[in-house]
Amino acid sequence: MKTIGLIGGMSWLSTIDYYRIINQQVNRRLGGSHSAKIFLYSVDFEESKPPADAEGWRIATDFLSAIANKLQTAGAECLLLCANTTHLVADGVQQNLKIPLLHIAEATASVIKKQAVKKIGLLGTKFTMERDFFKSKLSRQQIETVIPNAEDRQFIHDSIFNELGKEIFKPETKNRYISIINNLVAQGAEGIILGCTEIPLLIKQEDSPVPVFDTTLIHATAAVDFALDVA
Repeated sequence: MKTIGLIGGMSWLSTIDYYRIINQQVNRRLGGSHSAKIFLYSVDFEESKPPADAEGWRIATDFLSAIANKLQTAGAECLLLCANTTHLVADGVQQNLKIPLLHIAEATASVIKKQAVKKIGLLGTKFTMERDFFKSKLSRQQIETVIPNAEDRQFIHDSIFNELGKEIFKPETKNRYISIINNLVAQGAEGIILGCTEIPLLIKQEDSPVPVFDTTLIHATAAVDFALDVA
């Protein structure tokens, strides 16, 4: 079994799910008392929130690269950034590593392609919805992306940082998410990407009329596949 390196804390709530899912899947596949070999570096989220400008993202790249190299030196054989938004700098972090960084959008695109979904709705922070780092991975698999309107994008973004990441789950927020999902389905979305690792804490499959793709679950599963050499 290979050793997995996790950079978590963005937020700590979803990092718990990464740790739980990876260990549960390793045990289910191997049986007995098996659990995963993991190095976890959990950041202080207040010190590592997504920056507002290009210089801030350069600093974020250096910050995450330094942590990634610590995990690599410790013996990690792959790396996961346990948040969708931080993948904006994933390529920069990978350049400084000898071990593979398992990209959350690549793993998600692969799962969506296998289900023959051609048009997908994407929810996440404004960075994830509006920048190309996630959508480009979908496009390479011939998957068209639709995103909410500007007002709904701002609502989702604010709810992630002001509520979900602070363990606040309001019924009215959930209802708004469901409405946004239904609007994307009306635009032709055949599935919905829960493209922030906090969103699956609020939205479940039963809340959507089309398949939802939980990026936390998909990413964690990709780590287990790698650790156990599953092609």
